[in-house]
Amino acid sequence: MNQLFADRFKSARLLNGYSLQGLADAMGNKVSKQALHKYEKGEVIPDSEKISLLSDVLNVRPDYFFREMKVELGAIEYRKLKKMPAKEGHKVIEQTRECLSRYLELEEILGIAQEFSNPLKDFPEVSTHDQVDEAATRLRTEWGLGTGPIFNIPELFEDKHIKVVEIDADVSFDGMQTWVNGETIPVIAYNKNIANKLDRIRFTLLHELAHLLLKIDKSLTDGQKERLCHQFAGAVLLPKNTLLVELGQRRSRLSINELGNIKKQYGISMQALVMRANACGIVNSHYTSQFFNLMKQMNWRKEEPIAYEGVERSNRFDQLLYRALAEELISVSKGAALKNMKLSVFRSQSLIM
Repeated sequence: MNQLFADRFKSARLLNGYSLQGLADAMGNKVSKQALHKYEKGEVIPDSEKISLLSDVLNVRPDYFFREMKVELGAIEYRKLKKMPAKEGHKVIEQTRECLSRYLELEEILGIAQEFSNPLKDFPEVSTHDQVDEAATRLRTEWGLGTGPIFNIPELFEDKHIKVVEIDADVSFDGMQTWVNGETIPVIAYNKNIANKLDRIRFTLLHELAHLLLKIDKSLTDGQKERLCHQFAGAVLLPKNTLLVELGQRRSRLSINELGNIKKQYGISMQALVMRANACGIVNSHYTSQFFNLMKQMNWRKEEPIAYEGVERSNRFDQLLYRALAEELISVSKGAALKNMKLSVFRSQSLIM
């Protein structure tokens, strides 16, 4: 019991980005750094009053500290890691572990068996744009997506048994991917702080999907691998034949309003769209450079003048949670624990007929 509390306490501390001293300060030094160190080493379990105080400061329920974690993350590689403070990296990892732990426990309660099948498992190693384009076409075919716009990518991933986790992280973090519990469950996490840029969320999710599904030539540099994953994301969002219908075979100029309308339909940024048009031979590299210079001059690189307005969120966890409540497989108290909410708040939101 001591070790379980110690592990969960450390996880909650990292989840919130606190050092031991920082946590002591946040608690008004009602618990010393030395005492917190003993908790984390498993030497002492605090009394109920201190556990309640810890719960409030760390934004978890008291039972969090005594619930076993059933998640073992595989290797993690995510973009811009070197630009993130170490504590932010820890927060990302612990948030992912915590969300998945509750998610997998809920599926276990409902007796849901999820088996992921990689639609590109037999696809050969990729090292060129054309190969990535072919892989994107194969994915759309295997998943029955046709050639039109894709609605709600997080929901699509969940339907295909890929866990999607929303993370509260530093703005330098876009997304990450890994495998859980012996490479049986794929998971992709993205930063909810880019939620106002839905086209960026869509692109990030598909970029991370490329890392999960593709066998990429190991001799390539990290930069080359990233570009291939970018190209895969663009190709899934907007297949070549569809792009040719929208833009034509060859263009010397493109209208911002024209690009904006395609963006609103397909959920791909104008910048990714022009890169895609260049890769497909519709516009040349000179025009592409001019376009990006214009975006820079107009200060549109981070905030494009036309927004994509869609729905990019999975509700599967909540759906399963309220199903378990309705079928009386869990109590309201257990539901609050799985949702990581205070009981009073959860009870006020749980309408069971």
